[in-house]
Amino acid sequence: MRNILIVGATRGLGHSLAHQYAKAGKTVYATARYSVPQSPVAGIHWIGNIDIAKESAGRLISAHWQEETKIDVLILCANYFAEETLDELNWYKQTKMYETVAIGPVFLIKHLVDAGILKKGSRVVLVGSENGSVALRHETGGAGNYGGHGSKAALNMVGRLLSIDLKERGIAVAIVHTGYLRKENREGYFETGDKNAVKPDEAATSLRRWIDTFDMCQTGQFWAVRGAADIKTAEAVLGPLEKLATPLQLPW
Repeated sequence: MRNILIVGATRGLGHSLAHQYAKAGKTVYATARYSVPQSPVAGIHWIGNIDIAKESAGRLISAHWQEETKIDVLILCANYFAEETLDELNWYKQTKMYETVAIGPVFLIKHLVDAGILKKGSRVVLVGSENGSVALRHETGGAGNYGGHGSKAALNMVGRLLSIDLKERGIAVAIVHTGYLRKENREGYFETGDKNAVKPDEAATSLRRWIDTFDMCQTGQFWAVRGAADIKTAEAVLGPLEKLATPLQLPW
């Protein structure tokens, strides 16, 4: 595994992954939605103006690519989430969530496959959330956030379908829940967040460890790489937490 492409790498999980992989000696290609960071890090090759919610994202990445260079691992971290209640729905925000989370990735991956950048042996990791699991929805977890849950559920379906279409090409696809992340404020401090929420660096370390074991045997599957500790409904749906494995394959 030499070449890593991380879509959505300017902050949070993507930022941590890019820096950890670069520090480990990997060649990292990282995208930014707007301009690239002003203080580039050795080993990270930035591609700016990549908006996954636009059909052109995959073509723009391909235009920056060297034809002989294969993507060994593609990690899609780009995300958009807006809180909602049934009493306060927002059409624009819901549409944007679906475009960013579930529609854009399909077009991006297709363009990279067509360009010969994703090919036999490549692995695709779609960063989703346990929020997308229909089976894990339970009264103990509440409701609301229709666009957030719905777009993640759509990503699960997208990932499953892509795994079937790309299996004969030797490309593995999986969806992962990396755990809830503590948010960094403008002063550079991390908020406490929900119970069991972790800093992006911790989640990135867990995801990298899982990716090291990811191959065609897990293609089309949905995994919680840090286990079920931060999944509020896990015990009600799956049983006692102490009996659940880490990493944990999640139900759809």
